Amino acid sequence: MNIFKYINEAWESLLSNKMRTILTMLGIIIGVASVISMLALGEGASDSITNSIESMGTNTIYVFRDSSVTNSKTLTLSDT
Repeated sequence: MNIFKYINEAWESLLSNKMRTILTMLGIIIGVASVISMLALGEGASDSITNSIESMGTNTIYVFRDSSVTNSKTLTLSDT
């Protein structure tokens, strides 16, 4: 059998089951679109987080107070 006979048989099969063909194509399209969307969303989130961290600078230290500690005192520059 040559390639044209296989293509003709596949084409006839697709045309004889139009609803199944449409639903299969729709499922594949939705699946591929959702995978591409999730990859793009993840890449965008990663870039956003990286930019946020890089914008803080390399010479900055952030200190946050722990509200659960009751015996705490305020830090001053003389504490260094």
